[in-house]
Amino acid sequence: MADSLSPEGLGERLPPKILRSELLLVLALSLGASGVSALISFVGSLTKPGGLKDQAATLNGSYAPGRPWLDLAWQLFGITTALVPVLLVAHLLTREGAGGLRSMGLDRRRPWPDLGRGTLVAAGIGSAGLAFYLVARATGFNLTVVPESLPEVWWKFPVLILSAIQNSVVEEVIVVGYLLRRLDQLGWTPLAALAASSLLRGSYHLYQGIGGFIGNMVMGVVFVLLYRRWGRIGPLVVAHALLDIVAFVGYALLAGKVGWLPTP
Repeated sequence: MADSLSPEGLGERLPPKILRSELLLVLALSLGASGVSALISFVGSLTKPGGLKDQAATLNGSYAPGRPWLDLAWQLFGITTALVPVLLVAHLLTREGAGGLRSMGLDRRRPWPDLGRGTLVAAGIGSAGLAFYLVARATGFNLTVVPESLPEVWWKFPVLILSAIQNSVVEEVIVVGYLLRRLDQLGWTPLAALAASSLLRGSYHLYQGIGGFIGNMVMGVVFVLLYRRWGRIGPLVVAHALLDIVAFVGYALLAGKVGWLPTP
């Protein structure tokens, strides 16, 4: 646990200027850029005629409608390239002497405890998150979230599951494990680091509306507190992956068949 939560190794000896530059570059290549993109998208939604709930935010859509094999190639390309910042973080932590992603508890040392904890977290956050989304949309603070709009092809559900896993790995590695380590090394207080991590998580969900921003910021607070307590990011990756899998696959199976699930 000490490896993941304390500023040890080469990173502690690097000048703060270099640590800050490295952190900003990683964010600029990943979720920091997504936060800026989400803000621009949200401004566009606000200034568009009609309410937010009358607009849709699609999470997994087709890249080549009517051309399933080309579409599959683009889907897999998008999933794999999105993981490159995670590989960069692993490289930086390995070069630092911290042990790569293992330093934050993303490994196979404790698979069953990670799976059990992650499942419990997903169950608790999932039910509350769905209720919050429905209220936020009904009150006009959120767009209608469309988790998937893929064609009915054989690879639809495998791609949705892979997309969910990719989302969980990228977000938890960068927004929790890596960001907290670097902020600790830069001398930030635990409270300030928690605020930065949760605000970043909320920022790149702003394209969904105010509800998406607030809901994910609260989730970020919970995840940071659990990481500080457990010293492992594995359970958070499991929880996030399960949340997204249920959202993506559940929407694909239920959209248009149940009255309580909003659709465009």
